[in-house]
Amino acid sequence: MEKGVPIRSLARGIAVLQAVNRGGSLSMMEIARASSVPYPTACRIVQTLLFEGLIEQEPVRKRYRPTGLVQTLAHGFQGHAGIVQTARPHIVELTRRVMWPISLSTHVGSNMVIRDSTHSLTTLTFNDYYPGYSIPILECASGLVYLAHMPADEREGILASLKRLPDRIPIHTMRMIEEESLLDDVRQQGFATRGNNHFTRNPGKTSSIAVPIFEHGRVAGALTLAFFSSAIRMNEAVKQFAESLRNTGLAITTELGPSAAAAE
Repeated sequence: MEKGVPIRSLARGIAVLQAVNRGGSLSMMEIARASSVPYPTACRIVQTLLFEGLIEQEPVRKRYRPTGLVQTLAHGFQGHAGIVQTARPHIVELTRRVMWPISLSTHVGSNMVIRDSTHSLTTLTFNDYYPGYSIPILECASGLVYLAHMPADEREGILASLKRLPDRIPIHTMRMIEEESLLDDVRQQGFATRGNNHFTRNPGKTSSIAVPIFEHGRVAGALTLAFFSSAIRMNEAVKQFAESLRNTGLAITTELGPSAAAAE
């Protein structure tokens, strides 16, 4: 097998497990849809995950949920404690002022993973999002802003890997990145937006704005402000919140390292 080419069956198995872990409780059809895996394949993968004890079927209902065994997949992971500790008071204060929840996420593989959030501190949210919740990097504002500010060679490596799994990527977003200078626009304006987010516990109900966080001159993560799609139009949300979000990101960047100026 060519070096660097992903094993399709393994990639699909991971996608199914991530979908169940994100959803908490999903039907088989919902699993197939959320993971972008064909229904017959998703059924076989679910049976394997049941056998391995990573998921279980709910009593009475034909729905599936993760078991405590999924936590073993995180053993050895050291996390981003320094970024979380630095960012926490800033995102709490920003939520106090704007009322909408803020999340801190970092890049892992082809996903952005939430490390901390303030969803539990406001009523303006549908769900809490705890550390470990992952979203495909091309499907979220935090992923776009992260891609825009990472080194070009690393970005090209990620995009090349994603293109090897065409059923797992949004073709329109990839085309905008390659042909329409989407990431150049994100760098120029200093933030990224995403309307009607699909990979949430309430698909389509929220939209978001994200800004980068830097550590010693390199992008280290992203801050995302989420709001109800039905409550505020994106252009109005940008007017109201983008500057405050950027200022919060800059304050965190300044505390993380003395080379913040290199990130500008």
